[in-house]
Amino acid sequence: MAQTMAGSGTTVRSFKVDIPDSELNDLRNRINATKWPERETVTDTSQGVQLATLQALARYWASEYDWRKCEAKLNALPQFKTEIDGLNVHFIHVKSRHEDALPLIITHGWPGSVIELLEVVGPLTDPTAHGGRAADAFHLVIPSLPGYGFSANPTSAGWGPDRVAKAWAQLMDRLGYTRYVAQGGDQGASVTDAMGHLGPNGLLGIHLNFLGSVPPNVLAAAFGDAIILGKFRFGINARNKTEEEREALTRFVGIYTRGYIAEMGEHPQTIGYGLVDSPAGLAAWMLDHDADSYAKISQAFLDGRPTGDLTRDRVLDNITLYWLTRSANSAARLYWEEARSTVAAFKQHQKPPAPVSLPVAFTVFPGEIYQAPRSWVEKVYPNLIYFNKVDKGGHFAAWEEPDLFATEMRAAFGSLR
Repeated sequence: MAQTMAGSGTTVRSFKVDIPDSELNDLRNRINATKWPERETVTDTSQGVQLATLQALARYWASEYDWRKCEAKLNALPQFKTEIDGLNVHFIHVKSRHEDALPLIITHGWPGSVIELLEVVGPLTDPTAHGGRAADAFHLVIPSLPGYGFSANPTSAGWGPDRVAKAWAQLMDRLGYTRYVAQGGDQGASVTDAMGHLGPNGLLGIHLNFLGSVPPNVLAAAFGDAIILGKFRFGINARNKTEEEREALTRFVGIYTRGYIAEMGEHPQTIGYGLVDSPAGLAAWMLDHDADSYAKISQAFLDGRPTGDLTRDRVLDNITLYWLTRSANSAARLYWEEARSTVAAFKQHQKPPAPVSLPVAFTVFPGEIYQAPRSWVEKVYPNLIYFNKVDKGGHFAAWEEPDLFATEMRAAFGSLR
């Protein structure tokens, strides 16, 4: 089924997920044929994803996990594809039954997907059934980033956050939304920040739960006053900083020592050869993201005790989506795009971009890779209309704590309705 949106002349096509049995059988066979490395020589996570965790995940994946349940959950939602800037973009579009609902576009990150946002659909679009008011309702648009999931893979370079932001603005216009808000975490925060800088017609404000754009003085303190050809100097200047800022600075620097960021930012094609061929390798790569989420996911598989909604099935829904759509290296290219644009800016001695003038809201989740101090957020976003620290949740905030995430969206955008 296809429909042409009024006034746009552009086709928006309905989409359903339908994975052949042969793909699922191949996945199980590959999991069962995994050649395992030897066990790590330490009792902690200092050498990476532990053998016991990944073998527990693989056993469940091959013998008990059912992709068809995830497929049914996706197909129960209105899904579409449309061509924007030469690329077929997949998105979920759920309209609230409340007429005055505020349109909201949410962008996922890596190693996430639209899977991590499925549990917020109900609380956001139907708040009266989830402890909210009709006045809190949102019309919800959840796109898959280019190269992720069911969106097409870019076939040429240039699809960084700025280009994605322009595509999302075009998507919201195509859907007929003349006023809307945007939200993002992780790579979704980069895209949403870019939307804020772009300031397209109709965008009222943005919400972030990860601060990717830090003040210039923080960059200088973290990497030294000079950054030459992308080589960072990790000298932390702790003068004139609060304890909260010193802790945030240490954790912020730690992000750039993560192996996955370095490799995907430099050679995303290299990782693809292994990750699209080995389910266990893909799972290990995706689990080795941050200490908080790894501990929670490991607990779910070893002890069967999930933290929030980070259950075994939901974790595997996301990993399986990457596997079935062969998204490992195409998704990683977004880091390469960002690294290229950053180095180019340094070479050209560009000044930091002008601050976002639109209203900005921000939520700090305690398990995030680093907790951005309010002082940093205010420097980057002088029109800060909402700032809150919550008591639970981590890097995958909407996935782990969907009800709390929905509560934050209601509070963050309440004044913009």
